[in-house]
Amino acid sequence: MATITTISQSVGANRIVPTVAIPYPVGNPTLSEADEEAMRYEMVERACNALATEITESTQFE
Repeated sequence: MATITTISQSVGANRIVPTVAIPYPVGNPTLSEADEEAMRYEMVERACNALATEITESTQFE
C-alpha cells in the first residue's frame, strides 16, 4: 500500500495498492466513521487480493 505509487514502481515494488494521501494513507478524516471504516475495509481487501494474484511484472491494483 503506497501513497506515491511512482516511487513504489521506481524501486521495483511488485504489487502496489494506491492509498488516500500522505498524511492519512489508509484513512480520510473528512468521512463519517462508518464511511471511513468501509473505505478502509475495501483498501485492505484490495491489498489481500493483490497478494493472492499471480503477477509477472510490477502491477498496480486500483
